[in-house]
Amino acid sequence: MSDRKAATVMGLGLFGGGAAAVRALAREGWTVTVTDLRTAEELAAGMTQLAELDLTWVLGRHRERDFTDTDLVVANPAVPPTSPYLALAREAQVEITSEAAMFLDRCPARVVAVSGTQGKSSTASFIAQLCGVRRCFLGGNIGRSLLEDLERMEPDDLAVIELSSYQLESLPDEVARGGERSPVIGIVLTNVGEDHLERHGSREAYARAKARLLELARPGAWALLPAGFAPEGGRRLARTDHHPAAGPRRGLHRDGDLLCLNDEVLARAGDLAHLPAFQVHNALLALGAARALGADRAAFPTALTSLAGLPHRLERLGRVAGRTIWDNGVSTTPDSTVSAMRSLPPGFTLICGGQLKALATDELAAVAAERARGAIVFGAAAEVLGPRLRAAGVETRMAAGVEEAARAALGDEGEDGDVLFSPACASFDAWPNFEARARAFRDALGPLESRLSTSRS
Repeated sequence: MSDRKAATVMGLGLFGGGAAAVRALAREGWTVTVTDLRTAEELAAGMTQLAELDLTWVLGRHRERDFTDTDLVVANPAVPPTSPYLALAREAQVEITSEAAMFLDRCPARVVAVSGTQGKSSTASFIAQLCGVRRCFLGGNIGRSLLEDLERMEPDDLAVIELSSYQLESLPDEVARGGERSPVIGIVLTNVGEDHLERHGSREAYARAKARLLELARPGAWALLPAGFAPEGGRRLARTDHHPAAGPRRGLHRDGDLLCLNDEVLARAGDLAHLPAFQVHNALLALGAARALGADRAAFPTALTSLAGLPHRLERLGRVAGRTIWDNGVSTTPDSTVSAMRSLPPGFTLICGGQLKALATDELAAVAAERARGAIVFGAAAEVLGPRLRAAGVETRMAAGVEEAARAALGDEGEDGDVLFSPACASFDAWPNFEARARAFRDALGPLESRLSTSRS
């Protein structure tokens, strides 16, 4: 009889985390079953990555015995904690964990954990670029699993991990409690707004999920937190508040052109002129984190001038048919599209749509009425969002999908002004994630007359 322990990976997923967990377990000698409600055809890309491994596949369904007759269940963060299959595992006293928890439990390096409603990916990327350490690994919700790098990590290395509310909510309590064994030496929370209410149920529950970030830290860790953010029962940390508004304040703040930590000037906002204005706050957070990590302040001005943003964050693509195209495809909430609209001069055409979330759209419609010359709404949201925009006074047209919306915007003869692609909705009505949807938008544009930027935000 085999002494090998058995693990069930619930949800291979489409973003790589499930595959990374499978590979990590296989390296450790586990017997692995992968179960997913999707079909083999839908999961073909992920299955190809694992073709060399001896795995048991259960697809298009779940079997109860895979959750009761096993030693470990690794649940995809998209699986709600209320899943009846996870309930079966708990009743059978089977350990339940996640890909992110596996990493935090095994990581030999120092970790900075980043979360927030908006700006978490950009902030995590900026920290990795500014931290000044010999070797830095970047991953998590940003798009790649850090489990892949564990074998190369050393104690002096740094890992910057972005964590979503789903990932934080699904962390086992023993991991979320932090403690002396925790690798997390720093916490960055960009902001806490409103999102994913279909999962969390209320803004308060969503905020509680985000607040779990604080519990990951080891004793003596530092934290950059929004001013006034004080969740009940939060761990006492070496805290620095950050303020997005300009003005002379304590903590991490902007004072005119100066980016400051208390009375210390870290750099100037002018060093970020190549990035959209909204990225200044994310860069300020990264500067604060880098300073907490011991980076040399004298290196910051030069580093900021070469700071590279991530794609699809109000990225200026180029000109097509004489019009400047902005890709803010990362937007899946009305708030993020409102921020993008306020960052551009008035007179643009807004392209938005997808799968509408249970979030208010009043401000989206009001700001569009003030700043957009018109809107094109696509996807499942069109029937609801279109009338709301029209009621606010926005000239609005409907399109079946992203490609038709792009062609409609560029086919307006005699029109001028920019084109802003900022969906404000989830992508799941037609696309597996926001990146696939944004790539479809780019493909629909055809050749650019002039490429203004490859990654400007």
